[in-house]
Amino acid sequence: MEIVVNGATYQLETQSSIGDLIAELGLANARIAVELNREIVPRHFFETKQLQAGDRIEIVRAVGGGQADSLKVGPYSFHSRLIVGTGKYRNLEETRLAIEASGAELVTVAIRRTNIGQNPEAENLLDVLSPQRHTILPNTAGCYNVDDALRTCNLARELLDGHKLVKLEVLGDERTLFPNVIQTVEAARRLVEDGFEVMVYTNDDPVVARELENIGCIAVMPLAAPIGSGLGIRNPYNILTIVENAGVPVIVDAGVGTASDAAIAMELGCDGVLMNTAIAAADQPVLMASAMKKAVEAGREAFLAGRMPKKRYASASSPIDGLFL
Repeated sequence: MEIVVNGATYQLETQSSIGDLIAELGLANARIAVELNREIVPRHFFETKQLQAGDRIEIVRAVGGGQADSLKVGPYSFHSRLIVGTGKYRNLEETRLAIEASGAELVTVAIRRTNIGQNPEAENLLDVLSPQRHTILPNTAGCYNVDDALRTCNLARELLDGHKLVKLEVLGDERTLFPNVIQTVEAARRLVEDGFEVMVYTNDDPVVARELENIGCIAVMPLAAPIGSGLGIRNPYNILTIVENAGVPVIVDAGVGTASDAAIAMELGCDGVLMNTAIAAADQPVLMASAMKKAVEAGREAFLAGRMPKKRYASASSPIDGLFL
């Protein structure tokens, strides 16, 4: 039967347990942790937990540099699960300081016409983003149709010397900035066919998310709420459904307002969070960037830890045996 192990297809005999898989991989005596379909499996269940066709297995171990829980998007790998934008800051120095405080390695930039006659020595956004520390993610912000999105991506590829990684967004109207799903799907299909690695902004519809994944997008990015609204996750159950059925990273994009919103997204099992306004529009953007970094890390740890079940009634933390009555 066919399963997926650490993102790669793997053929395994039917009626195999997790223990059988580990032995076949030569990891029987290794200190590892195993996640089955996004649920952590305790070691004492390895021999009894049977695998089914289509199961997704993640096997991790501790390595130098913290790579064990890195964010993997297509061929890329990042330590940080926070992705930040570069708009709305007061100046480029504030942009630089906020990005540094966020710890983000993947940074979105908009592609715009240059101002003819501008001083060629004027500071450029790309001058404050170290190519050794950051991966540039050009986006199609402000595009309202397929043709404009395709033109923007092709210009970005030329500007960045063949760079194939792009964030696609095709908006429906200027008031809500909701995605135009029909045009987004078409633009995604054409970009993938043209060799682009597409991370795609979409609504929180699980069916649309699956279609974009099937097209070949390397990440789906459902909105939490309208762009720049700061309303937080309005429909966590749809986001959870997308996460549970996705075979590519799910990154919440748009609508995050504060650190707790980012933590909630990560606790749902999202692979990352993208934000701009929540940091840039804060009274102290650099401090908010630091808070968002910690929130994403805490939310990820809480998800991996597995929260306690919710209960309607109280459950005493201390045993009642031996009470003085």
